[in-house]
Amino acid sequence: MTSTSFNPIATQAQAQVMTANQPLTLKQGQIFHGTIKQLYPDQMAEIQVGNNKLVAKLEVPLKVGDAHFFQVTNTAGAQAELKVVSNPMSATLTPAQQMTQLLEAMNLPKTADMQQVLGHFMKQQMPISREQLIQAEQWMKSLPEGISKQDALLAIQRMVEYKMPFTNQVFQALVQGAKTDGMSTALQNLLQQLAATVGGNEQLKSSIIGQLQSLAKPFDAELGGMMLGKAVQLLSDSASNVSERLQALQLLKQAGVVPQNATLANWQGQQAQGQAPANSAGQLIAQILQARPEQSSAIVEQARAFIANDNLLTTTQKEHLQQLVERFSQLPQSKQTLTAFGQQLQTELLKAYANNTATQQFTTNEHGLSAKEQILSMLKPELTAHQQDTLLKNIVQEAKNIPQPAIQSQLTQADAQLQSSMDSKAMEQAMKTVLKGLGISYEATLQNKAVDMQAVAGQLKPQLLALIQDMTTPPALRDAAETVMARMNGMQLLSGENGHQHQLVMQVPLEFFGKKMDATLQWNGRMKEDGKIDANYARVLFYLHMESLQETVIDMQVQNRVVTVTLFNDNEGLAPLAEPLKKSLKEGLLSKDYQLSAVFIKQFESSAQQQSDRPISEQAEEHSGVDIRV
Repeated sequence: MTSTSFNPIATQAQAQVMTANQPLTLKQGQIFHGTIKQLYPDQMAEIQVGNNKLVAKLEVPLKVGDAHFFQVTNTAGAQAELKVVSNPMSATLTPAQQMTQLLEAMNLPKTADMQQVLGHFMKQQMPISREQLIQAEQWMKSLPEGISKQDALLAIQRMVEYKMPFTNQVFQALVQGAKTDGMSTALQNLLQQLAATVGGNEQLKSSIIGQLQSLAKPFDAELGGMMLGKAVQLLSDSASNVSERLQALQLLKQAGVVPQNATLANWQGQQAQGQAPANSAGQLIAQILQARPEQSSAIVEQARAFIANDNLLTTTQKEHLQQLVERFSQLPQSKQTLTAFGQQLQTELLKAYANNTATQQFTTNEHGLSAKEQILSMLKPELTAHQQDTLLKNIVQEAKNIPQPAIQSQLTQADAQLQSSMDSKAMEQAMKTVLKGLGISYEATLQNKAVDMQAVAGQLKPQLLALIQDMTTPPALRDAAETVMARMNGMQLLSGENGHQHQLVMQVPLEFFGKKMDATLQWNGRMKEDGKIDANYARVLFYLHMESLQETVIDMQVQNRVVTVTLFNDNEGLAPLAEPLKKSLKEGLLSKDYQLSAVFIKQFESSAQQQSDRPISEQAEEHSGVDIRV
């Protein structure tokens, strides 16, 4: 079973009611099929086009009831002016005969591709220009590998329907963006081209290689956080083996977490100065160290509130820290006392967060901070979020390069703990990391004045754009980059609003511990009157390509917060494996105020079997819904 692309959920049904839902807008040169419904003076006529009616001026008088193909010759006036390009279409003429008549009248080539394009738009009753038909035929003649002609027709239809620029760049983005697999392959091909191709901007090529390698390891920052936690635990425990503590200190030095002159005695007090993130432990410690004696009461209350409200700390840890604050509040207040309090509180907070990194890799507090970020806020307060992420990944790289057994053992343990902690939060984090690294929302991000430009510049999309525009880039490498760029642009073009309906398409190439998976998410829902998404009603399709289960489609429908899930896969025996997971799915949905109605597991059916099993009357009707093709 091969499912290479999808039809947007609303596309097929929408094609039938398009003209009823939105006004018919004509552009000069377009051709369409219409029937004369009523004649008016001065050669004005009412014409039925699909479900829509329009009033236009005709170049020649016609009869009521006749059907013709018309071409728009002028739209500058109050009414469009139309030219008849075919004789009256008799009801006895077949669609093929009507097409032949139109091809001759428009002096269009009678190739199979032209007939297929024209036949599609005649069936959809959509206006299209002669120039667009000729361009569409050229695209149909040279489709990219893996793109069917039906996929191409749907892309061309969308370009016409949404008045997109009729360019090859947009066409390629739509056909590539509609594919549900191959993103990982496209990225791998790009990586191979970057490594093998001679010439071009070597610095830019190296940067893109680094970003592609980073995308293949979406949990490296989390793994680095666990290694950071283990190192801080060792350094904070004076009773630990001195050799292992020195190895941990060496790791943090090489990764740039602490200065090169740091020692076992002063590693906490050697950090660079800078403004820590808002509401972080680093900010609290800085405020304590900078406070004046007369501010001690306010500092005490601030520390108490911080400890009580941070859900990253366990109940036992909070009790211990609150006792520390209480002891400080009873001492005579002086600058020396404040300094000692700040240093001791930092020591205890570092220990607490370090102990929790292994179990809280995908947990954040109400301010969006994780345990590893709290540690870095005290050791490297000047880092931005992007720099923190880079530093954590650097810890992993440095750990791999250190041959000492203690470090290698910790790395192995951390990797095993990370694998065992995979859950829905981990998947969510991985998808966010990959989408951010790809730079899907690059253009929208630039509108935010507060954006970290260094982080944005490191994303894949802006770097690919620079590579494509660089005249020194070799052709083979440019082609590989353009393919990946088309996939990303396609996601944006296929996402958007249509009245109250909203569609979102995301393609995410994921790699977990050596296993690769292409995941495509297609969400369709409606907007409420206040412009916000209506969470009570939605349809979500997941197209997954996994090494073990292979092709999998999950169709999730939400009606009034009641969820029905249908899983399509050709592997037999999935039902018993899925049964134990239904309870956790039900509980997870319930925690979000959704009710699970049912979970169905089905095998894919061939298109031929589906067609033969349907009544003839139904076979003649257009299918509206998810298009799972074989």
